[in-house]
Amino acid sequence: MRDWVRHVTGAREVEVVERVQSLWSGYGEIVRVRLDGAETVICKRVAPPRQARHPRGWSTSRSHERKLRSYAIESRWYRDHAARCTDACRVPRCLAAEELAAGETAAEETQGGFCFLLEDLDAAGFSARRTEVSDAEIDRCLAWLAGFHATFLGAEPEGLWEVGTYWHLATRPDELAVIDDDALRDAAARIDARLNAARFSTFVHGDAKLANFCFRPDSSAVAAVDFQYVGGGCGMKDVAYFLSSCLDAGELEASQDAHLDAYFGHLREALSGREVDVDALEAEWRALYPLAWADFVRFLVGWSPGHWKLHDYSRALTREVLALG
Repeated sequence: MRDWVRHVTGAREVEVVERVQSLWSGYGEIVRVRLDGAETVICKRVAPPRQARHPRGWSTSRSHERKLRSYAIESRWYRDHAARCTDACRVPRCLAAEELAAGETAAEETQGGFCFLLEDLDAAGFSARRTEVSDAEIDRCLAWLAGFHATFLGAEPEGLWEVGTYWHLATRPDELAVIDDDALRDAAARIDARLNAARFSTFVHGDAKLANFCFRPDSSAVAAVDFQYVGGGCGMKDVAYFLSSCLDAGELEASQDAHLDAYFGHLREALSGREVDVDALEAEWRALYPLAWADFVRFLVGWSPGHWKLHDYSRALTREVLALG
C-alpha cells in the first residue's frame, strides 16, 4: 500500500498515522497516511479475503460479487461523477483510484481489490462525527441530501448501479426468499417497480446513514463518504434511510412531517432557477416516502428479522403500503 501511495503521489515518505476503521466483512481497511511529514490523506484499501466472514452469516458468492461490484462502482463514481458535487453536497476529492490484481498480503491471499486515495476530510475541517444528533444537525444532513439529489436530478447513472441502495431488491434474492411474511414478500416486486417508475429520478447515495456524514465541529456543514451503492432512484430512499439511522420510532412519529418539510424546502432552494416542476416532484416523492420505508423493511425482515429498525413506525408505514395494494 505504501509503495502505491508513493507512486501515485510522488511522496518520498509515507507514514501510516492511524487505522481509521476496517471495511465490512473483513474486506480491507481505511487508514490515515501522512505524506513527507506534512499533508495527510485517506487510503481506502479494499482487499477481499478468499474466505468471506459476514457478521450476520450472509457469506455467499452472490454477496461477495455484490461487494466487489460495489467497489468498482465507487471507483467509477469518483472518476466520472463526483466532480459535479459542490459545497452543497460536499464529498472528498479523489486523488487516485486503481483496481489491483489478485495477490497475497502479509495476512492472507486476496482476490484482487481496489485502492482509493482520498482527501482527508478531517484536515479539511469536517473532523466531527455524531452518534446522536440535534434537529439542527439532522437539518444539515437533509440539506446535503437535497443538494445531492438536485445536482443529479435527471442524470443517467452511467457506470453506477442502475438502481441505487445496498438493499435493492434485484440484488437481494437470498434475503427475499427467507422472509416470513407472505404479504410483504408478494408485494416486494410491486413496491420496487413503483419506486423505479418515478417520473423524477436522481442519484441516491445508497447508504446515507448518520455514520457516513462528517460534520464541522460547530455543525455548520457536513460532507459525506462511502459511495459503494450510489445509483439511480427516488430521493426518498435516502431520506427514509437517513432518518432511520438516527431516530427511534417515537421520534420518527413526532417529527416526520417537520423533517420532510425541511428536506423539500432545501430541495426547492437547490433547484431554484432550473426548469423543473418542483410541485409535481414534491407531490410524487412525498407519496413515495412510505414505499421507500416498506422497501427497506422488506430487506430487513429477510436480512435481520430482529433488527432495531423494525419498530412500530416502520411496521405501520409498511402495513399502510400493503393495504393500498
